[in-house]
Amino acid sequence: MSTEPQDQTWDIDSTPSAREIDDIDLNEYEIRPVVKFVVAFAIGAVFFLVPVPWHGEITVPFDIVVSTITESVPDAVGVYVLSVIVAGGVFTTAAELDSRGLVSTNVDLSSFESSTAFWTLRVIGALLAPVMFLGSGPEWLHTATTGGFMWSKLVYSVGVIIPIGAVFITIFVELGGLEFIGTLARPVMQPLFKLPGRAALDSLASWVGSYSVGLYVTRNVFDRGGYNKREVYTIATCFSTVSIGFVGVVAATVEMLALFPLIFLAYFICVVVCAVILVRVPPISTISEEYVAEPDPEMPFEGTGREYLRFALSEAVGKAKRGETFAQAAWRGFIDGLRLTSLILGTILAVGLAAVLLSVYTPTFEYLGAPLVPVINALGLPNAETVAPATIVGITEMYTPVLLVTETAPMARFFIAVLAVSQLIFFSSVGPMTMDMFSDVPIRFRDLVMLFAMRTIILVPLIAVMTHLVSELGLF
Repeated sequence: MSTEPQDQTWDIDSTPSAREIDDIDLNEYEIRPVVKFVVAFAIGAVFFLVPVPWHGEITVPFDIVVSTITESVPDAVGVYVLSVIVAGGVFTTAAELDSRGLVSTNVDLSSFESSTAFWTLRVIGALLAPVMFLGSGPEWLHTATTGGFMWSKLVYSVGVIIPIGAVFITIFVELGGLEFIGTLARPVMQPLFKLPGRAALDSLASWVGSYSVGLYVTRNVFDRGGYNKREVYTIATCFSTVSIGFVGVVAATVEMLALFPLIFLAYFICVVVCAVILVRVPPISTISEEYVAEPDPEMPFEGTGREYLRFALSEAVGKAKRGETFAQAAWRGFIDGLRLTSLILGTILAVGLAAVLLSVYTPTFEYLGAPLVPVINALGLPNAETVAPATIVGITEMYTPVLLVTETAPMARFFIAVLAVSQLIFFSSVGPMTMDMFSDVPIRFRDLVMLFAMRTIILVPLIAVMTHLVSELGLF
């Protein structure tokens, strides 16, 4: 899994006409591939989707596994992420020096090649990691809202989430799950979001698991020619969503867990509305439709709901028949996930730590939020002086706005809870992750800032209307 810029790209000259069910040679339902698909689908569905009670809460097995590891053996996780970040910095340096002819490693490190900017960030991350692990340096660097949060919460979580999620999502993808969901989702994804149906799996992985797992799927499919650059850009910036479980955490933080269904429904509507609009305007609409591998687009298909189901099952069984064994898929997923973790974790630490320090120790966002106070007042929302900076501070870390409004009126808390999870782009994690993972698209810092601003402009009035509606219903 490589993230360095590609020398060769491909284009599709024309799109073939849509085919109907009778024009397609459907795969035969042989016992072995059918069982492989059904078992793989069930494993993925149970691990990522099935709600189970855990410590008085309802969550999914994926969250239980990640939480158990990070909370039960934090010291071991600390050693692991330290090793991974340092290895990423060292291997990237060796790869870059080798590519420039300055040294000869005699080892294939091409997957670690990157731009100078991300090489620098990975090295900075490798230098910061021992400082964070040992707790050395000034105290302000390690508080619960700065370095402590970045290291023991975000870095630990992402470091564990990606390899474990990659194991199960690779089994699901390689043995037919991607074809099944992708085929069924085509009638929705293409007309609304200009995406192939298979992109539904990336979004689903983010909703039920983590945006890092969703982005892993996107990178994997991109490398195989399943997405072009514009499609990758759309998925990474519009569908790298906050998980359902974390929306529950946000609802609990603002003491509105009883309103969780409404908060989640509002969040879902916001994601859909923003995606429908943003895919049709710059910068997304201007991104190239080149592929970085031999193109493998979805075959256009038209049919009834039943015919779509038949086609989806046929595609899934065919993939399962051609696919790897469970052990092969799991091992490859783990190795790819570990490699990806080493590529992005140092960048996340370097950029994320700078972002939270800027938020906590400077009045930058108070100044930037001041012009929004009249806007918040005009929208009829209370606590405008607190809500205004909270509308933009989320670009540093998604959870920060929620913490700012815990003592405000119910309408203000509901508004910020929905806004914070709907803005999607924040530079403690998702921002540097997408920039580094998809530097060959490329996804640039300035474009992410622009998209954050555009999402906020769309979301503020939309969520204000929702907030007033909930208030009128007497639910606060």
